[in-house]
Amino acid sequence: MVTALDTRTALVLIDLQQGIVSRPLAHPREQVLGNIVRLITAFRQHNLPVVVVTVDPSGAAGRKPPRVQLSFTSPPPSAGAPDDFLALAPEIEPRSDDILITKHTWSAFYKTPLHDQLQSLEVTGIVLAGISTSIGVEGTARSASERGYNLTFPSDAMTDLVPLAHENSIERIFPRLGEIGTTDEVIALFPDRK
Repeated sequence: MVTALDTRTALVLIDLQQGIVSRPLAHPREQVLGNIVRLITAFRQHNLPVVVVTVDPSGAAGRKPPRVQLSFTSPPPSAGAPDDFLALAPEIEPRSDDILITKHTWSAFYKTPLHDQLQSLEVTGIVLAGISTSIGVEGTARSASERGYNLTFPSDAMTDLVPLAHENSIERIFPRLGEIGTTDEVIALFPDRK
């Protein structure tokens, strides 16, 4: 249950790129992106920061590739990615005053200016949404928690490639890091709602 939003809360959106949203997802793409667009609208109406994070997996500088074995059949995003992989989904339309961050790992905080930019705006809370729940969203959530941000997770504004991975993050990880609710519950916390 979501009980409050900090006065200075930012919406941080993770990896909403065509190469990711077009993959088989645990929840309907239209529903998840529709809820994200509703959150974007609410944050903009209240003059609160919107952060659009994209991932470019083609090389984190100075980082050796990990030894991993994927447990699902889709190739990793960097393997033979189409030209439009990095392009944002058409539903996500950044404005000039949005914060745009490119990450190369799971966390939007790792070797990016995100924390400094949020601090310059006196942000103390983050509403976190996007894809994939268990990867980019959870990786960013863990880093945000380590930096002392109050976290809110609209569970219907995120999804994963693997349903059980999404459920694990929502049911076991996120309750230890912040509050979980729906998009409606988050939007209802803004003042002057009728």
